[in-house]
Amino acid sequence: MADCLNHSHEQGLLSELEKMISGQSFNSLDIELRLLREKARLACGKYNAHPSRGNFKHVSRLFNEFSSVVIEPGFQCDYGGQISLGNNFYANFNCVFLDSAPITIGDDVMLGPGVHIYTVDHPRNAEARRAGGCIAKPVIIGNGVWVGGGAKILPGVIIGENAIIGSNVVVTKNVASNSKFLG
Repeated sequence: MADCLNHSHEQGLLSELEKMISGQSFNSLDIELRLLREKARLACGKYNAHPSRGNFKHVSRLFNEFSSVVIEPGFQCDYGGQISLGNNFYANFNCVFLDSAPITIGDDVMLGPGVHIYTVDHPRNAEARRAGGCIAKPVIIGNGVWVGGGAKILPGVIIGENAIIGSNVVVTKNVASNSKFLG
């Protein structure tokens, strides 16, 4: 995404991408952001249609950082450029990462099927929502975390090391290390 940042600096204005990356309110309807989401969707689609080690390259090019990972088919992300995955990471089928802000996942983390991680939120005012307004907050998942199938992790949440997140729960607040959040 860094290549996309150069043009607006010359004009002295922040692009919507720069606003998003810096944690400011941004407009998700911006053409540059829509094109970046389309690029990520196409890469995920290529991998999901024919999952193989060779086709994983389409998705892995999106990630900010990764090492030894296994991602089962059905994976989707908004941009990919703000996703950092630790060693020995596993995501089961149909996981979704909405990465308008950084998603940082530690080593030895396992996600059950259908886990969703959201960094983006929308204004409570209907007019602002219709105009495309968004704000994003990072999500951090520590080493050794296990997230049960169907769990949803909301913007700004930090999950401490070795925590266990139950299936089908919605995580709206931080979870302490070595604890269980079962909903």
